[in-house]
Amino acid sequence: MTTLFVLGSGSKGNCVAISHRGSTLLVDAGFSAKEIERRAMAVGLGLKTVVGIAVTHEHGDHSAGVARLARRLGAPIITSPGTWDRLRHRVGKTEHRMVSLGGRVEIGAFSVAACPTHHDASEPVAFAVRTTDGTGVGVAYDLGKATAGLRYLLRGMNALVLEANHDEVQLRLGPYPPAVQHRIAGSGGHLSNRAAAELLGELTHPELRVVVLAHLSESCNTAADARATVEPALSRAGFAGRLHVAEQAAPLPPLPIWG
Repeated sequence: MTTLFVLGSGSKGNCVAISHRGSTLLVDAGFSAKEIERRAMAVGLGLKTVVGIAVTHEHGDHSAGVARLARRLGAPIITSPGTWDRLRHRVGKTEHRMVSLGGRVEIGAFSVAACPTHHDASEPVAFAVRTTDGTGVGVAYDLGKATAGLRYLLRGMNALVLEANHDEVQLRLGPYPPAVQHRIAGSGGHLSNRAAAELLGELTHPELRVVVLAHLSESCNTAADARATVEPALSRAGFAGRLHVAEQAAPLPPLPIWG
């Protein structure tokens, strides 16, 4: 069995863990190493089983703890070439594994594939992770838009961690100046609840077991609003699994996934 751990998600930090048969892969380390260790302990996740840390992009809310955590755990860091260019000066001699479009990184019990995303970072990516028994987990946030490549990467996943960053009306009426609103809603920004609902409607299939809405804005969204927008789209598509909303302040309980 594969277990998904969402240790926290939002503009102040993101960290997801996937565990399978005694191996764990971290996706992003956007909290301090100490905070990630604390959250992992709270949900019964042993970090000594970590075989790698995949980083979607270099922004601090996705990479703040990666250098120290990788050194403590002796775990390689998996990134795109562009992200590595931005991180390499921070991580010293830590082992690095490059993942590029069309390629895969095999590590522990996991096969990691990636595709580019639209965000204002240096070669950001989304990840699709397959375990040795074929269970698939997709992690995609900080998306300006859902591309054909992203749809292809995330097809057939058994679990999806997908951005539902903002409610479009709340963004327009919220505290951000017009330039920031434009950035968030633009092609290099973040996916709205509505856009997440549309994408999930396309990606739903009978073996999709778990959906986690992630990276919610604290100013322009709520868990209730994200769920209210996404649930009907999933229902229309025939989704029979479990929908969760990630929190910034605390981890979700462990989420078992059957392929």
